[in-house]
Amino acid sequence: MASNASPSGIQPADLGFFSALARAGSLSAAGRELGISTAAVSKHLALMEARIGVALVNRSTRRMSLTPEGELYLEQARRILASIDDLEQQLGVSKGMPQGLLRVNATLGFGRSHIAPLISAFVRKHPAVEVQLQLSVNPPALTEDAFDVCIRFGAPPDSRVIARNLAPNRRLLCASPSYLAKRGVPKTPSDLARHNCIGIRQGEEAYGVWRLTSGRGRQATSQAVKVRGNLTTNDGGIAVNWALDGHGILMRAEWDIERYLKSGRLVQVLPQYSTPDADVYAVFPQRHQLSARVRAFVDFLARSFAQQGPAKDA
Repeated sequence: MASNASPSGIQPADLGFFSALARAGSLSAAGRELGISTAAVSKHLALMEARIGVALVNRSTRRMSLTPEGELYLEQARRILASIDDLEQQLGVSKGMPQGLLRVNATLGFGRSHIAPLISAFVRKHPAVEVQLQLSVNPPALTEDAFDVCIRFGAPPDSRVIARNLAPNRRLLCASPSYLAKRGVPKTPSDLARHNCIGIRQGEEAYGVWRLTSGRGRQATSQAVKVRGNLTTNDGGIAVNWALDGHGILMRAEWDIERYLKSGRLVQVLPQYSTPDADVYAVFPQRHQLSARVRAFVDFLARSFAQQGPAKDA
């Protein structure tokens, strides 16, 4: 005999509904977005919560907020919806039109100064793409499924991901003219031991050790220099500001200091020596290489960096 019982558990249609509700921020705004009444939104939400047996939304304040269970539900709903969208794009259903959720991770300083403005331009060109940008000091583990594209310095060793070189990027030693006038200009790497060097604690790199190379090819010789200083931070932007204030010598990516080198506020130190490259890469799982939104975003970044790259004579 057929059962008249209402469906239980999580229904596929609930995922898109709850994602739209969270994005809208209120029941009334979600109703306008979905084309239904506020009462209908409230009823759908109540039925969802009744079916799964937990509260997803706090209703105690005028501004809607998610419960911890609601946050988990939203995270997984967006992941499932993104996977469905990936499948549609790989099957050609979407005709290659970039759309859907794109989760991007980037480092703090570079993400704030370079990636965020490019995302603004990207979504203006592709309004059907919803971008979530998270900035972090250290890049996330590549085995995690928390992001679709990670912008990082240096090629990752993991062959299970795709790493596309977006732009060349040199690390340069620099200091303010006032600091060099007061403390002298280093002539050799060993001179750095007598200077105040601004430290940056980021990623897995050896902290407090700068590697400098002279010559090229077989004639190249490298040395590791242990540096010290009275200022350290995990934020590259803060470190640059300290260098601008005349506190010491800094090793920083050309992308972050090029404008100060051009203006003369910072001066390159030991320019005849090179440091390890830190090219800018877009890293993403192999399964995303057919995703229209990932492909469009990475292509957009590559074109943008090629147009606005740091001066070659910096």
